[in-house]
Amino acid sequence: MRPTFGRSMAKGSIVAGCLAPHPPHLVYAENPPQNEPTSEGGWEQLRWGYERLRESLSKIDHDVLVILSPHWQTYVGTHFLGLPHFEGLSVDPIFPNLFRYSYNLDIDVELSRAIHDKAADAGLAVKMMENPDFRVDYGTITTGHMVNPAFDKPLVVISSNRSRHYYSVEVMQEMMMELGRVTRDAILESGKKAVVLASNSLSHRHFTTESDVPEDMSKEHITSHAMHLWDMRIIDYMRTGQAQRIIDEMPEFTEQAIAESDGGGLTWLLSTLTVPTYPAILHGYGTIIGTGNAIVEWPCYLHEEV
Repeated sequence: MRPTFGRSMAKGSIVAGCLAPHPPHLVYAENPPQNEPTSEGGWEQLRWGYERLRESLSKIDHDVLVILSPHWQTYVGTHFLGLPHFEGLSVDPIFPNLFRYSYNLDIDVELSRAIHDKAADAGLAVKMMENPDFRVDYGTITTGHMVNPAFDKPLVVISSNRSRHYYSVEVMQEMMMELGRVTRDAILESGKKAVVLASNSLSHRHFTTESDVPEDMSKEHITSHAMHLWDMRIIDYMRTGQAQRIIDEMPEFTEQAIAESDGGGLTWLLSTLTVPTYPAILHGYGTIIGTGNAIVEWPCYLHEEV
């Protein structure tokens, strides 16, 4: 049975789309009470970038945050969190010394189910995650925290279907373009105002060792000049309204920059925004353990009728 939205008389909208990377180091550096480890700061350029993004979003009325995370990896279809509430302790498997976070998340099950159903109707393999003991991934939690530390708005959380690993970047792109289209359609029909978030870095070649003091910024830099050039190329396309060029070059970018776009989030995001031709706002760029991270906002409400 299809959901009947309470706001059926009003048309929903995507008010902003954001690239919102999830290195757990950013939460660690903020020292929030939910996270057990404590730090002396670090990665300020990116944390200030998130401050600017939060300030921008605070001026836009919105009801829900829709997140696609590459760290909820599903190999048979795309999954959606399907219960009203999830809570527990999330421990980063690579950086347990930095991220042991007690989370408490509210989920917009109505909108999650609507996107799920539209995706199923479009021929995509999908599933609702309705296990109350499911552990939410740290990518979702980090992006959620950095965008909205109060967690006072419900989330829709979408998994990363790892079709790139079974097939190719091109197959991944085709599937994520379709998922983005049905995500947008479901939001428009819901009557809700949504911010859509791709939780991923750009270039993603890590350092192989960690500093004795993780927040020692004298050790932080991009892994290689080639990674820097790719990041700047993609950011330039974003800032100049050339999203279609990102889509066109995504296979090469993903392969050569070992980019986290392999999870499909960036393609999905651009699809939900109907591949925007207007400039995005770069709120910040910086490196974390050698990876390139950009905090970017497409202010849809300034450029679209819906």
